Amino acid sequence: MTVTLLGASEIRRLAAELDVTPTKKWGQNFVVDANTVRRIVQVARVSADESVVEVGPGLGSLTLAILETGATVTAVEIDPRLAARLAQTAAEHHVPDGALRVIQNDALKVTELPGDPTVLVANLPYNVSVPVLLHFMETFPTLNRGVVMVQAEVGERLAAPPGSKTYGSPSVKAAWYGDWKLAGNVSRQVFWPVPNVDSVLVSFQRSGDTPGTEAERKATFAIVDAAFQQRRKMLRQALSSLLGGSAAASSAVLERAGVDPTLRGEQLTVHDYLRIARTIA
Repeated sequence: MTVTLLGASEIRRLAAELDVTPTKKWGQNFVVDANTVRRIVQVARVSADESVVEVGPGLGSLTLAILETGATVTAVEIDPRLAARLAQTAAEHHVPDGALRVIQNDALKVTELPGDPTVLVANLPYNVSVPVLLHFMETFPTLNRGVVMVQAEVGERLAAPPGSKTYGSPSVKAAWYGDWKLAGNVSRQVFWPVPNVDSVLVSFQRSGDTPGTEAERKATFAIVDAAFQQRRKMLRQALSSLLGGSAAASSAVLERAGVDPTLRGEQLTVHDYLRIARTIA
């Protein structure tokens, strides 16, 4: 039988059955519109026989839309009540045996996933979306593409190019792993409860190779954090504590790395930051 999707009334019934009130603590806003979850899956180009990981499946709206394609899904859910109910919901909606695995855990603590998933699809909680994305990109190199629904402000930062007002440390760190693009807006009205922020879809494609080693990544990210903690300052000042203790020493390091010391953090690419890291290694 064909996999069927959740409707708005069933989502509310499930929430009542489980005594689940969407909480700010875990950033829960459940998608109640079937067209929206199907759209996310289409943007992610999920096809049959692919292995997909979903973070924060909630009551299963997006989960069922992914499974509808014939893909297999590993769902990571922090809420024990939701995690315990998800397999039953899948069975009630004609999901084949073995197509869904559920891991009840904090996504930031997950270090192993069955099936080596290649696609990430998720409606990410607003408060942890960037840390979760970076953790999964770092920890699971088999993930080569995906689509996430995030708060509009977060999505704009992830996809921002150097020099733009929204370019920040999430933009640089995400760029370490690949290309990130805005892939559409999402109406507030498709959520229950209706959030007080706008949402967007962000797609990513992992690069064939990361720019450097794991040690270089950590060093690069430390420099990125320092640069954006004082983003209004020139790099020679913002990075002085890391690069010799003074603006003069910092300037000398930056010049050796081929970076203008009078630039500000938002003007550098991830490759510029890597050159700085390699200069001080």
